[in-house]
Amino acid sequence: MSISPGLLYIVATPIGNLGDMSPRAVEILKNVDLIAAEDTRHSLPLLKQFGIATPLTALHEHNEREAVPRLIARLQQGDSIALISDAGTPLLSDPGYHLTRTAHEAGVRVVPIPGPSALIAALSASGLRAGQFAFEGFLPPRAAARRARLEALREETRTLAFFEAPHRLLETLEDLAALFGAGRRALLARELTKTFETVRQDTLRGLHEFVRNDPQQQKGESVILVEGAEQPPAAEPEKVLRALLSELPLKQAVKLASAITGVKKNDLYDLALKLQSG
Repeated sequence: MSISPGLLYIVATPIGNLGDMSPRAVEILKNVDLIAAEDTRHSLPLLKQFGIATPLTALHEHNEREAVPRLIARLQQGDSIALISDAGTPLLSDPGYHLTRTAHEAGVRVVPIPGPSALIAALSASGLRAGQFAFEGFLPPRAAARRARLEALREETRTLAFFEAPHRLLETLEDLAALFGAGRRALLARELTKTFETVRQDTLRGLHEFVRNDPQQQKGESVILVEGAEQPPAAEPEKVLRALLSELPLKQAVKLASAITGVKKNDLYDLALKLQSG
């Protein structure tokens, strides 16, 4: 396989099942000049499994800023580099932002090599509204900060997606049930594609009880999806306009009714004239 010089490849790797490694990803990783890995010790067994002997360098949250100039210099000199995370698609709550951003700013072409993603896998199997969703990544680890963030998201109408560590899963589900309502529909996707995978949709109360009663569910990384809040019904333009006309002059009533309902002022003005004429 021919690799173009001076390209930064963002390569997705399996989140558990090695059968999800794409042939294109294998060929890219075999043929680039360097692989930047979140944890070289974690990635080495995966690379050996597929016969990939490309040199590795570490790129993680503690060294990314100092490593980026060196990597960009190599790219500008014509070397090709692949970025991988410990599992799944890089940059979704993983290091790589500074490298990718700097590459764009330096005129280096960035090429995504799609593949496994715990987030997309969970959404696809959720049975929740997934046409629009908001990815929040990991919530704050401290209880007060976590609850404050959830409070700010309580009225969000899009499906919400969170990553969570095993030792915080139970308390996060408890906070979600308390702040979003115990009856809100949600999905727990744990250890996706692995032997003891869990994909379970229930209410937030039901998921909390499920995890509390089964210690096995408190192991491994999880994706939590929470269905968005119900959107309040749209205000009826005529009803709003009638109420405002009883208290305000026509122009003020029309302006305020437009702000409340989202209907154009001209349309409401015509309607107001009809209402006033009986």
